[in-house]
Amino acid sequence: MAKIKYTKNELKAQRDALKRFRRYLPTLLLKKQQLQMELRGIDQRIEAQAAAERAVYEEIEPWIKLFASPMDLSRYLQLVQVKTVTGNIAGVNIPVLKEVVFHEVPRDLHATPSWIDDGVKTMARLLRMRVELQILREQRRLVGEELRTTSQRVNLFEKVKIPEARNNIRIIRIFLGDVMTSEVARGKIAKKKSAEGATT
Repeated sequence: MAKIKYTKNELKAQRDALKRFRRYLPTLLLKKQQLQMELRGIDQRIEAQAAAERAVYEEIEPWIKLFASPMDLSRYLQLVQVKTVTGNIAGVNIPVLKEVVFHEVPRDLHATPSWIDDGVKTMARLLRMRVELQILREQRRLVGEELRTTSQRVNLFEKVKIPEARNNIRIIRIFLGDVMTSEVARGKIAKKKSAEGATT
């Protein structure tokens, strides 16, 4: 706790600080609630995306087993670019997926199996899903960090700054009250002495 001065100026400074803390606290609490809601929403989107990816794997599992030799589809489809824009959630800048750009390598239709087309389309779907999942996880990380910082500030205001300012105000008021009482007592004593001195 910082050392305080027992003056009227310090009392005013402590009162102003208390007003400021009380004014900022509701804003911080609202931001904390917004971030918690957004985090829940992101978690739901992550779970939905993971479930969609699992569904695609379950969808392709029956026909993938039909092929005796594995085929490298990555030579037919290349991820060229992931385009994102910046979004904002409760003051936090987050990446938002705009587009996933693929380059499909031309293939000889006579030299490749007919299922390659379906395989390439499925691979593109899975890659896009994986990119979306990575971006959602990054959003979650950024919003989670901001929520942690905001929660720390809320705790600082609620548990430290506001009680500290209240206590400082109480201590300064008691001190100033004691000083005023002693000044009044000294004044009465001095008045009594001067009244006694005038009569003698």
